[in-house]
Amino acid sequence: MAHDVDSDGGDGYCARFHYAIELIGRRWNGAIIVALHAGRTRYSEVRDTVPGLSDHLLCQRLRELEANGLVERHVTPSTPVQVRYELTAMGRALGPVIDEVSTWANHWLPSGAPDADPSPDLLPDRSENPGHQRSNGPTP
Repeated sequence: MAHDVDSDGGDGYCARFHYAIELIGRRWNGAIIVALHAGRTRYSEVRDTVPGLSDHLLCQRLRELEANGLVERHVTPSTPVQVRYELTAMGRALGPVIDEVSTWANHWLPSGAPDADPSPDLLPDRSENPGHQRSNGPTP
């Protein structure tokens, strides 16, 4: 599998890759994308799927995802107004990525992993198992 890390000047840093990781890896964004990918479309369905997510943050993150072209907002004028969200083609294209991250997490992270952002001391130490050593980057 090829990784295009040198596409922005040969220094090993790709701004598009970094931006994509920051966008989908931002707290709550991944969980919102997973909820929408699973077919939850109403605001309350997404909110109820992601425990601990406040209304304010959900609204903020949905707007951010919409502004970046991953989510579309649809308003049905009725009483009360109905708002539903769906992934755009760009958002749906993340399906295989989400599946792979889920597979990776199930393999490498301990069950019952904390809900908070991981820090190095929370992740399992794989250095004792030579078959699971951390890499400092892609090999040539």
